[in-house]
Amino acid sequence: MNFNLNELFILISSNSNEFFKEDQFNFTDNETPRVSIKYEQKDIDFVNAYFSHGFNKNMLNEYDECAKDIFDLSFNVFDTLLHAWLSELPVYNEMIAYGKIFYAIAKMNCNIEEKRRRAETEENNRVNSDIKTMLNVNYKVFRELERLMGLLRFNPNSDGEFIAKCSPDHFILPALGEYLTSRFGETAWTVIDEKRNLYLSRKPKGKFKTCLLDNESATVKLDSGKDEWEELWKHYHKTINNEDRNNPDLQRQFMPKRYWQYLPELDQ
Repeated sequence: MNFNLNELFILISSNSNEFFKEDQFNFTDNETPRVSIKYEQKDIDFVNAYFSHGFNKNMLNEYDECAKDIFDLSFNVFDTLLHAWLSELPVYNEMIAYGKIFYAIAKMNCNIEEKRRRAETEENNRVNSDIKTMLNVNYKVFRELERLMGLLRFNPNSDGEFIAKCSPDHFILPALGEYLTSRFGETAWTVIDEKRNLYLSRKPKGKFKTCLLDNESATVKLDSGKDEWEELWKHYHKTINNEDRNNPDLQRQFMPKRYWQYLPELDQ
């Protein structure tokens, strides 16, 4: 199912109560179903701009006015909606219902301060099943974001650019941009999302960007062969390991097995 941001805000602002037919999503720690999304570059550009310098009102010609109304009402609500869309979880009905709650508040006939007070009261109302679902989705996306901040492993190519590969459960590449920019300074870096055929990259003195790997402008140079720094890291990890204190369950809690293929220290 292809479901772009423009369609999301149009459905939220419409008077129709016809949502998508989908199975009820059960939030567990087990493997969860995913929705196949083909990202459009305009959506990628909007999300990239949002995580770079906030909501870009100049891009509203690409989206419904509903987006601006919700953002002006509550940054937290808009942020939760966007993260839910990036989650790729089958929660479209809940997402639209959640948006309609706050869009209705935004359109109320009262001053903006009163609207924001009402929105703030509703934001954490877990009695409402749709709001509860959105808060749970938001938590899952942020939890993976925090994990990847510690689990991404970079290798330099021959040009001195640091490359990392990943296959995250959610589309979180743009949300990593500011963190990696601060971490690497003016060193060039690229993160490749192999599951979605996307990459996040930043060159010295430039801004980070997220693009399709099949885009003609994509110039990610990957080197093959043995990496001495990776071998040194694996040796360090082996040296400090204390077999008597091994706790596989705790290890999988912090480093789920689905990430292991990208962790050289866990290479079997």
